[in-house]
Amino acid sequence: MKKVLQYILISVLVFGNIPSASAQFGKQKKADALYNSFSFVKAIDVYKEMLANNYNADYAKRRLADCYSMLRDPENAAVYYADVVKQEKVDPEYYLNYAMALRALKKYDESKIWISKYKETGVIDSRVQKIMEDENFITNIYQIKQQYFSKTVPFNSELSDFGATEKNNVITFASSRDKGVGIKRTYSWNSQPFLELFQLTRNGDSFSEPEKLKGDVNTRFHEGQVSFSKDGKTLYFTRNNFTDHKKGKDAQGTSNLKIYRATLDKDNKWTNIKELPFNNANYSVGHPSLSADGKTLYFASDMPGGFGKSDIYKVSVDGESFGTPVNLGNKVNTEGNELFPFVHSDGNLFFSSDGLLGLGQLDIFTTILDEEGNIQEIINLGMPVNSSMDDFSFFLNDSGETGFIASNREGGMGDDDIYGFDRVPLFSIKGTVTDAINKMPIQDAKIVIKDKDGNQIADLVTDAKGKYSINVDRETTYTLEASHPKYMAEPSKIGDTRNSKGKTFVIVDFELDPVQDVDVLAGVNIENIYFDFDKYNIRYDASVELNKVADLMLITYPTMAIEIASHTDSRGSFKYNEALSVRRANSTHDYLISRGVDPKRIKKYEGFGEYNLVNDCKDGADCSEAAHQLNRRSIFKVLKMQ
Repeated sequence: MKKVLQYILISVLVFGNIPSASAQFGKQKKADALYNSFSFVKAIDVYKEMLANNYNADYAKRRLADCYSMLRDPENAAVYYADVVKQEKVDPEYYLNYAMALRALKKYDESKIWISKYKETGVIDSRVQKIMEDENFITNIYQIKQQYFSKTVPFNSELSDFGATEKNNVITFASSRDKGVGIKRTYSWNSQPFLELFQLTRNGDSFSEPEKLKGDVNTRFHEGQVSFSKDGKTLYFTRNNFTDHKKGKDAQGTSNLKIYRATLDKDNKWTNIKELPFNNANYSVGHPSLSADGKTLYFASDMPGGFGKSDIYKVSVDGESFGTPVNLGNKVNTEGNELFPFVHSDGNLFFSSDGLLGLGQLDIFTTILDEEGNIQEIINLGMPVNSSMDDFSFFLNDSGETGFIASNREGGMGDDDIYGFDRVPLFSIKGTVTDAINKMPIQDAKIVIKDKDGNQIADLVTDAKGKYSINVDRETTYTLEASHPKYMAEPSKIGDTRNSKGKTFVIVDFELDPVQDVDVLAGVNIENIYFDFDKYNIRYDASVELNKVADLMLITYPTMAIEIASHTDSRGSFKYNEALSVRRANSTHDYLISRGVDPKRIKKYEGFGEYNLVNDCKDGADCSEAAHQLNRRSIFKVLKMQ
């Protein structure tokens, strides 16, 4: 009887749990379906039920962390990520996700711990590299001279508002406020009403009540970020895949974003809606921004072949025709999200990114262009434009004095809020340093800037084109000095920033006279010598250059002394490359000795490995063989002539 009772008890315990386990399995299936359909708010409730019942708890925690991350809620995401990263055999991506959530909470030191753990897994990620390389970023970003001054606007709602642009005192923006709709339809991602486009009129500091755009732009689904043509008669806008009153989906049932174009009719209604030809049902294309000349359209997309989750692209526009989209490359795009491009009338591009070095989640960046319009540098706009939360949809008026951003930072009225700003452009002193004889630019010339009392406030060097630029205060004077070891100093010059209203810079150029016979090698046009990958033998083209050096030392300047410095590209370990560069220095030295040069006149011959790259071809960079070749070199320095 005792055994029978035990069997009955075990049977009750085991089989009694079957309905409960089945129910929990059903909950997980439901939660996953909600998650996969981007219904994150509803999915959270179901995953929390699983966690309360201790059913597949580790999995539930991972999904809860991901849900809150997708909802841009780092505070709640961090709570679950903190448990997830302790799980066994967890995907290393969670280390990075946790680190980014901590950055959004301004816990920068703690964030670095998990970034380091992510890097230790062996993953190659430019986002991590940027954070690890710039330890002083947070300190520096707080010290950036303030150029933007934020202010609230009176037309935010308790829901999501963003994407404000202004043309002819009319402000257009996207909002979930859904006023005037009898039956409110909500978006499953965040349980808010679908976005629609609104307009209002500005009159000084007063604003009219927002009204929906007239015409055929707004539908039952999302409409978002817009851009107008210069004449204001063509509108590019973002919308879910919805054409001819039919909702389009990809193979997974997702209605991705597309860009559409509308024209303004005589009744001031937006009609003639057409989708752009490079849209695709299988990925999103959105956030259009049209250049001032109407010939280039910038946009964001997660189309295949990009660098990360979402990249910035551009496409040529010729009337009704469009070219092939071009990715802006890895100076702009990262493994993360690059979104909301905005091209100003002066050609500068602004965009949001969570992959470039920022204060937290999405930050707003701008590009620095050279004279040919090529992107040279990316700059974080700093505070108050950026915060530790999402900052996006940057807009700046043509005069560069006012604009809008959107953010979900603390202190707002709703979810995403629109903020206005006034901009006081920084003033810069810039110029070019050239050789007085041949008028060629002088690289690495030192520029020293002193205030009106003679105190040094800054020093910098010129770039490869002999150019320099530095931001300074307005309405004062500065003294500038230019120098270079191979040139005679020129008398100091005055940089006057007084009466600078309406201006953004003053030019101060220098011409320096060369010191005689300082750079003999440059005078006879001797180039660096180069090596094949993983080799240190002297190639034929290198022997030609080395013969020139030997002839100079043996015939023309019999007392000349030199140094040799040899280098490698970034491929291979640091230790291996150091050894390889030493072998290259030795072979360069030995070749000159074989030509009859006295060893005592080669004062040094050293290898520097990959520490002095001449370009951005670091580990993990996508570089051509020609670019890597530039780093595999021996260079010469003249120490004395007699």
